[in-house]
This record gives sequence, structure tokens and C-alpha cells, in this order.
Amino acid sequence: MIIGCPREVKPQEFRVGLTPNAVKEIILHGHSVLIQKDTGIGSGFADTQYQEAGATVIDTAAQVFLESDMIVKVKEPQAIERKMLREGQVLFTYLHLAPDPEQTHDLLKSKCTAIAYETVTDAAGGLPLLAPMSGVAGRLAPRVGAWTLQKANGGRGVLLGGVPGVAPAKVVVIGGGVVGTYAAKVASGMGADVTVLDRSLTRMRYLDDTFGGDFTTVFASAGNTADLVAEADLVIGAVLVPGASAPKLVSKAQLSTMKPGAVIVDVAIDQGGCFETSRATTHQDPIYEVDGIMHYCVANMPGAVARTSTIALGNATMPFIIALANKGWKQACEDDLHLLNGLNVHAGNLTYKAVGEALNIPSIDPKSALSI
Repeated sequence: MIIGCPREVKPQEFRVGLTPNAVKEIILHGHSVLIQKDTGIGSGFADTQYQEAGATVIDTAAQVFLESDMIVKVKEPQAIERKMLREGQVLFTYLHLAPDPEQTHDLLKSKCTAIAYETVTDAAGGLPLLAPMSGVAGRLAPRVGAWTLQKANGGRGVLLGGVPGVAPAKVVVIGGGVVGTYAAKVASGMGADVTVLDRSLTRMRYLDDTFGGDFTTVFASAGNTADLVAEADLVIGAVLVPGASAPKLVSKAQLSTMKPGAVIVDVAIDQGGCFETSRATTHQDPIYEVDGIMHYCVANMPGAVARTSTIALGNATMPFIIALANKGWKQACEDDLHLLNGLNVHAGNLTYKAVGEALNIPSIDPKSALSI
């Protein structure tokens, strides 16, 4: 199989879909790799490293798309890239289709086979290709929140950890999954007064048993959420419904109850965001203000630490890339139902129910797609 990796074109996206080590593994299994020129520069990988690993470096994305059987990326294909996809070609990347009807319709029109990192599952009920980036985003969220809280950036001028004689900032993390756990761990490590909201009693018991008194857990009822958000200096949105649009847990009206200059960091923005007032921003222009509340809603937060993120993501995706290349996508998905859960689009059909429900598009069962 010929596997292609184009340079990411989303603004300030410096990650790359394949590392040189991944290239070596792919070639050891008898496949070929095409890498667009300068694709790895943002993550610290030179073209010569890819060439030494056995890849062919070519000039344009158009060549990569034209000559490759499978495209491996990081972020969802942008409009210019979607025009280059073709029937029968496999796309393996993050998609986040539920809040993105334009991308969804373009992928359906292309008749490609699109497998989304974020909906591949594992035997433990986790999301193994989303977890590495969730871990990065969770660790980053308190740091960017602390930066946004600085007065020069529009925030309240509150130091997250306080100082002797001055209380620390109050941080509320909505969601106790991977993102929320790491966000709470880092924020408490920075000295903040942290509360994690979640609806799973099992998860809250786990957090309490694991982290003890590092932070507080509270059941995420509407009333508790409203009360804690009103008291917070920093609110981190860390909720996830796999493949679906994120639920809106804080309304625009609730902003008036918050402290002027308080900060919202919406890590769920890739799935549409969990605050009513969220809209995607970029690393170049990451924050905006609504009703006196500062919002940080960068849609590719892990791209800020591109080298760490690329290596972590590559470690997770490599076994799946090898399986898809060795067996072909149909056999690989038939052999691994967790990989089949990643199938979102095939031959003009939507194959992920939650996306269909979010966008009001009919969907088919992914197993039936194996016979198309």
C-alpha cells in the first residue's frame, strides 16, 4: 500500500501525521510512504530524517493525494484538501464531524473511506487515539487559563496559586475524564483551589481514591454547576460525548453571574464546545471577550506543543496504520470492531450514528459498510 502524509494546512497546526519512526515501521511491513516536503518541520523532523527512514519526499500535497492509497493526517481535512480526496481512498485522521456539516457533506461527496481517530475505541471503553491529545490538552488548559487570567490579557489579574496571605484562584473543571483529570492535576499542582464536576459516581470515587485531597469532586447537577461557575476564576470545559456534539453546559445568561474577567477554557471546542458562547479560535488569536468573560477556545490546543503531541499521537496510531495497510481497511475493521467504530464515512454513506443525529443525516450501521 502507498501511504501519504501531506503537510497540515490548518492555521498554526505544526503536528504531523507520521514520524520518521512510524515511516520505518511501515516500510518494514513492505509498504511505501510519500511525505510532502517540509511536512515535519513544525514538529522538529527534517525531510532528511524521513528520507533516511525510507520515505519519498515530494513537493506538493496534490501529488500526495493523487498517488496514495491511504492518507494519514492529524487534523480534519480542510476544504482545499477535501477536493483532492477520491472514491476508494482511505483517510485516517481526526474528523470531529458532528459540529461540521460542510466537511461531512464534502467527505460523503468524495466517496472516500474516512476513519476518525476520535471514535476508535478499546476493550476498556476508552478512546485510545483521542486519549494522547486529551492528555496534552488537559495539561495545557490550566496553563493557558492562567495566562488568560493575567490583567494584560483581559483577565481578573489573579495568580492561580495565590501567595502567602492571598487565596489561590478557584478553578472549576467540568468533566472528570482524561482531559478533566489532567487539568485538575496540573491546576492543583499550580496551587489552585480545584473542583471537578462529573455525573459518574464511579469516576468521582476513582478520582477521590487516586488523588485524595488534591482537588474536590462534586456531582454535576445543573444547580451545582451554576453555583460553582459563578464562584470560579477559571472554568475548564472538559466534557466529551464520543463522536457527537458537545452538550452546552453553561449558557450565555450565566456569564452575568460570573466574576468580571473570569476565564473560560473550552477544550471541547473541537466538538462544538460546551459553553453557549464558545467559538473556535487559533493560536495566533486565541482569546475573545463576551460580557466581560474571557474565552480561550483554540481548536487544536495540542498543536502548541507539536513535537510532544506528534510523538504521542504517532505511538498510538502506528498499530492501526500497520493493520490498515497490511490487511486493507475492510479486513482490518472486520478483525477489530474497535477500529470499525472509527469508521465515519464510506462510499457516500455516513456510518456513525451520533454524527447523523447531530446533523440530521441518515446513517447506516458500520458493519453493513463492509459489504459495500
